Amino acid sequence: MLWRLAGEVRVTSPTMGLITRRKRRLLIAGVLLGMFGAAAALAQPIAIGELIASISAKRSVAVPIISLIVFLCLDAVLAAAQAFLVGHVGEGIVFDCRRELVGRLLGADVAEFNRRSQGDLLTRSVTDTALVKVALANSLAILFVEGFMVVGGAVLMLLVDPLLTALTIGCLTIASLLCINLARRVRIVAMRNREETGQFATELQRVLAALPTVKACRAEKLEKKRIEDAARRARLSGIKVGWLSAALTPTMNIGMQMSLVIVVGAGMGRVAIGAMPLSSLTTFIMLLFYLASPLVMFFMAIGQLQQARAAIRRVDELLIIEQESDSRKALQSPSVGSVEFAVQFEDVGFHYDDRPEMLRGVTFDVPLRGITAVVGRSGAGKTTLFQLIERFYRPRAGRVLLFGEDIALMDLAKLRRLVGYAQQDSVAMRGTIRENLLYADPSADQGNIDRVLDVTGLREVIETLPAGLRTELGDQGYGLSGGQRQRLCIARALLPRPAVLLLDEVTSQLDSESEQQLRGAIRRVSADCAVIVIAHRISTVMDAEQIIVLEDGRVRAVGKHNELLNSDELYSRLASTQFAAAN
Repeated sequence: MLWRLAGEVRVTSPTMGLITRRKRRLLIAGVLLGMFGAAAALAQPIAIGELIASISAKRSVAVPIISLIVFLCLDAVLAAAQAFLVGHVGEGIVFDCRRELVGRLLGADVAEFNRRSQGDLLTRSVTDTALVKVALANSLAILFVEGFMVVGGAVLMLLVDPLLTALTIGCLTIASLLCINLARRVRIVAMRNREETGQFATELQRVLAALPTVKACRAEKLEKKRIEDAARRARLSGIKVGWLSAALTPTMNIGMQMSLVIVVGAGMGRVAIGAMPLSSLTTFIMLLFYLASPLVMFFMAIGQLQQARAAIRRVDELLIIEQESDSRKALQSPSVGSVEFAVQFEDVGFHYDDRPEMLRGVTFDVPLRGITAVVGRSGAGKTTLFQLIERFYRPRAGRVLLFGEDIALMDLAKLRRLVGYAQQDSVAMRGTIRENLLYADPSADQGNIDRVLDVTGLREVIETLPAGLRTELGDQGYGLSGGQRQRLCIARALLPRPAVLLLDEVTSQLDSESEQQLRGAIRRVSADCAVIVIAHRISTVMDAEQIIVLEDGRVRAVGKHNELLNSDELYSRLASTQFAAAN
């Protein structure tokens, strides 16, 4: 049964298997120490029986007493060493698991990542990984060590008196079967509890990420109730897990107490008729007492193991999350197009999962230098173009070329060195301004830093701050205005000197003066690289050497501002309404 239970924690992901293999030797050493300690503990009742027999026979008691002291000391030392080693292995497993998990999450395919709740990801990465230690170190070690002690004790009891052993095993078997049934129910409920805990974290993360909106809409009571409901569901399933786990110990205790009553009654009867010496009965009862704690620990470990299996399953699901991969590169020959263009879209089609198509047969070319503007109504597919260039997603049809090479076959590191990206929702992180600025190029020299500060107009902002570049920002760049955060993110994208710069609505939060400065910066940058901008302001669009008009996921027209005003009805309407309003 022990091997069957150990097999219950088999891992389903290669990465989890690798983690456990790294610690296998230390874990085996800890288990062996525990088994030697268990052997020393089992020898103590034998020594006590010998002590009683020596006293009864009026022999010297020096040897039994010394033996008992030695066994007691060995038991204590080996138990302490085993606990330390198994704890050390457990913490190592948690560390390795979290390290692998973080690597998998950071390397995850964007589409797959976006399907998952960030709150649930956090719960799996922090709480569930801690429970992995319970299964792969603590519980397994307890199962083997205490299982060895139970088996060893049963063998010794059998040697002392087979009849009493049979009676004891009969009582304990009934209790064990009940405990195993309880343990199976614990696993089912524990899995539900882990899922509901993840849902609670999801609700909490959702609200905290939008706290200003919650307050502005006076939705605190509504959100508090939603989060409380999620917490209540997790609490109820957690209580059920606790109740079922708690029932394991008294169930085993009842079996032990029944065994003790039967053994004492039957044993005293056998002593009375001379079928069994008193020293043997004393040894048997001592062995039974020594089995009480291991049996309880054994079945408690089964309960913990079942709870931890739920956590292992949730961690495994993340460890096998689909990764951004260059695997197609080895299966196909490089496909080269014209190197006269920085970016080329060739009959590209795309849609998100089971949603309607966002892009249909999109074809256009972006020159090696200058500004290309992408315009269209909301939902036309403008931001999707950028996500395809960055290879956050792959086209469902057609191909995207970067300097003549199909990006589906390019090395990701090379691709993202060539392409800089400043998003519409400027993402600045907690840390100093300098840390945010150097995020894409930590080795940048001061001259390069000065260049991007001047180009983006950030130098004046930095000079007004007492700590300058060392100024600490909060989450989401708290401490800078929206426009300042946008300029910081553009500077970050410019620092590595990309060959293609993608700017998604970067002027949306700037005042007229700041926008004019930034347009000048974009113009200067476009002399050295291809700049593709998504813009709603007529001033930004008018600067472009090329304008691509999107409508319902298709390229409607391509040309310059004055040309499109006269030749394309949609662009003319956008220029007179949407662009003008934004200006």
